[in-house]
Amino acid sequence: MRVSFSWLKQLVQLTGSVEELAHRLSMAGFEEEEIEDLSARAKGVVVGLVKEREKHPNADKLSVCQVDVGADDLVQIVCGAKNVRAGLHVPVAMVGAVLPAVNLTIKAGELRGVSSNGMICSLS
Repeated sequence: MRVSFSWLKQLVQLTGSVEELAHRLSMAGFEEEEIEDLSARAKGVVVGLVKEREKHPNADKLSVCQVDVGADDLVQIVCGAKNVRAGLHVPVAMVGAVLPAVNLTIKAGELRGVSSNGMICSLS
């Protein structure tokens, strides 16, 4: 069974680290197979705010989005999702981010002549 440390901390008063908790549970007779830091899977993925969405000038099914990721400048991302709109908070994989579930490293590039500097992510 997988259990989130932050979820446990909401249910019971815990002090100490994840490793200390695992040791204490082992001493009490509970088996712990592994401790996995899931935040490592999201390195380079941030929450962005779509500020603007325009139709791609050279592609019917693509949009050009200006996304605020907390940097000095907005990030331009070419996106194929139909449900992305201005005002929406979205997960953004920045250039250099690695998405292990799909074995993909995000690179800057051009899609149909428009530069894209990241990827707006989805669950599927």
